[in-house]
Amino acid sequence: MDRTRLIAELQTLSDRLDELGAQARRLNEENRSLRLQQEQLISERSTLLAKNEQARTRVEAMIARLKSLEQHT
Repeated sequence: MDRTRLIAELQTLSDRLDELGAQARRLNEENRSLRLQQEQLISERSTLLAKNEQARTRVEAMIARLKSLEQHT
């Protein structure tokens, strides 16, 4: 293998490593972004579940009051 060819192959490998490094950085950023989004969605889900439970409790209380009024009539 001559010197020129060896240098060209080393440059190709160096370029490929640079590409892989850039791709790794992009994937790390995407992963960080997705984890943040997941945390936000989990938090939102928790809030919605709490609101749903509050609404269910209020509806059940209204039904109980309506039944009580119906029985007294």
